[in-house]
Amino acid sequence: MSSYIMYLVAVTLLIISYYKDKKKTKKALKKAWKSFNNILPQFLGVILFVGILLSIFDAEFISKIIGARSGWIGVIASAVVGAITLIPGFVAFPTAAMLLESGAGYMQIGAFISALMMVGVITAPVEIKYFGKKLTIIRNVLAFVFCFIVAYIIGKVVA
Repeated sequence: MSSYIMYLVAVTLLIISYYKDKKKTKKALKKAWKSFNNILPQFLGVILFVGILLSIFDAEFISKIIGARSGWIGVIASAVVGAITLIPGFVAFPTAAMLLESGAGYMQIGAFISALMMVGVITAPVEIKYFGKKLTIIRNVLAFVFCFIVAYIIGKVVA
């Protein structure tokens, strides 16, 4: 129900914007459409990949690998996968929800999302170019350690 309310608010504000300045609204809509087209292939690719994985591996298998019973081994595996994966946040959260529904543990998903958002193994070369090798390594190591702190806190709160 809240989604419908948000859509209604967005459409209402769009109409107000259109009446206030048609030219700027059209320009904003064109930019939004271009951004959507740029993001769509990544989004669909990741959702398709996760969908295929979820169809191949049943909830029991996912639960065994990154479920609550997998413990810290599952947390480490999730954090490593998150650190080396490059997925935008708007794709990561629905993916995490699908994994949770399929039997993944909260600590493991917390580590995965934290590593995904904060650790940049794939983006490290660009970061090194701008910030230097030492700062990039320190930042990534501290972010990776923080993923385990997040997982620990989630484990204490949820348990």
